[in-house]
Amino acid sequence: MKNEKLVFTIDLGTGGPKVAISNTKGQIIAHAFRETPVELTDDGGAEQKTALWWDAICNASKEVLYKSSVKPENISAIASTAQWSGTVAVDKEGKALMNALIWMDSRGAEEVKRITKGFPKFEGYGLSKLLTWLRLTGGVPTQSGKDSIAHILYIQKNYPEIYNKTWKFLEPKDYINLKLTGEALATFDSITMHWLTDNRDINNIQYSDKLLRLSGVDREKCPDLVKATDIIGKLNRSAALDLGLPEGIPVIGGTPDLHSAALGSGAVKDFEGHLYIGTSSWMLAHVPWKKTDIFHNMASLPSPLPGRYLYSNEQESAGNCLTWMKDNVLFHADDLAEEANCANAYEFMDKICQSTKAGAGKVLFSPWLYGERTPVEDHTLRGGFHNMSLKTTHNDLIRSVFEGVAFNSRWLMLHLEKGLKHQFPHLNFIGGGANSDIWSQIYADILNRPIRQIKDPILSNSRGIAYLALLALGEIDINGISEGVQIKKEYFPNLDKRKLYDELFDAWMLIYKQNKMMYHKLNKN
Repeated sequence: MKNEKLVFTIDLGTGGPKVAISNTKGQIIAHAFRETPVELTDDGGAEQKTALWWDAICNASKEVLYKSSVKPENISAIASTAQWSGTVAVDKEGKALMNALIWMDSRGAEEVKRITKGFPKFEGYGLSKLLTWLRLTGGVPTQSGKDSIAHILYIQKNYPEIYNKTWKFLEPKDYINLKLTGEALATFDSITMHWLTDNRDINNIQYSDKLLRLSGVDREKCPDLVKATDIIGKLNRSAALDLGLPEGIPVIGGTPDLHSAALGSGAVKDFEGHLYIGTSSWMLAHVPWKKTDIFHNMASLPSPLPGRYLYSNEQESAGNCLTWMKDNVLFHADDLAEEANCANAYEFMDKICQSTKAGAGKVLFSPWLYGERTPVEDHTLRGGFHNMSLKTTHNDLIRSVFEGVAFNSRWLMLHLEKGLKHQFPHLNFIGGGANSDIWSQIYADILNRPIRQIKDPILSNSRGIAYLALLALGEIDINGISEGVQIKKEYFPNLDKRKLYDELFDAWMLIYKQNKMMYHKLNKN
């Protein structure tokens, strides 16, 4: 490894950054993580301090260099990925003017409704405006207020002095690149949630004058655009000193976390699918065309791979349902409380789930603890346990959470495969949830698709952004990505559970259909 080319990567998640070093095969040599807090407000705000991002990145960098014992001069490129749909307002010196508004921040919802309203109305949008956004971008600003455009409009209305001082509004990944190079740029994929670009020609994405007028955002406050595989600059002296790296290393454009995970899953050829289970969840596939399913909140948006789109969606709550279960339900005055508070609480829940019969005594769990985005966008939905009886045990409740999240994925998959006009031969499974063997088997049984559990699934973002850098350097091609990702184990559907899970899924679907008006009435404000 003395003279081997290496790639230095930064993966800034909501919980904090992971810094890693990879070789030319995309294999991760070493990685380190630092935690960063999220500041939540009662009015729907979700913010993070950018200074804490950078401090955490620098501390993780020094740890990973020490752990790996690599020579920093062997690092041939730097690439970053980060949480998507966040906003950092910076001045001309590159200084953040306020906390970053992250993807959970919904305070701009009313401003999105303002710029998208009209008559006649369709699904809450003015029809002519809706058709304009769909035609040009493939999607439309979501009325949840969690897109980057909503953040910008919220700042424009509530903090006009900051809006006026802002030089550029940057995504988290693009802010990191600014720190690394001094260049304020965005990539074709990272800019999508601004909903200001014409994406009809995947090889020539530009800002749309019409969408800028509709939104009221000033073009000069938007970063210029480059490809995710472009070399955007070189590591500057200040950042090099902070990170412990040599000055002048090429920096790649990079991509948001959803996109890097898609690459790190190995499912990079057209219509190959991957499933991600982390705090939230998604099921994605690369496609060669632009398409929108407005009724189920799915669209093909620019991919970091040249000339390709990602058919995108998001399930709002997945792994955080287990966290909620651990923190809010499993506090009993017995041995379970002690187990639930220990470091291996999730492994303990895995064991409980493994030992509990499939179907959880026909207890059903709806995972809508934070509303839902796909296959329906409805912030009023709420989760719950259904069909409990005096015979229901906490073992049944635990297993029903695992199964309920998977039922939601099946609901999504039905519409995803319909839009793709392809049935998945298998799904590559990544994210923290993919560490669970029993969840992998439950997904295979409920989805009725083989599930390929990817090795080191929580490193998929780091692996994916390393592959993107290697693609930019000409070290690999698309086939090299799919061949380089290792499969730990493949899980196949149990035919003897087919009838049970089909019956339970049909009943599970009724929870939404028969209760959506109640949820809206209770939670519309």
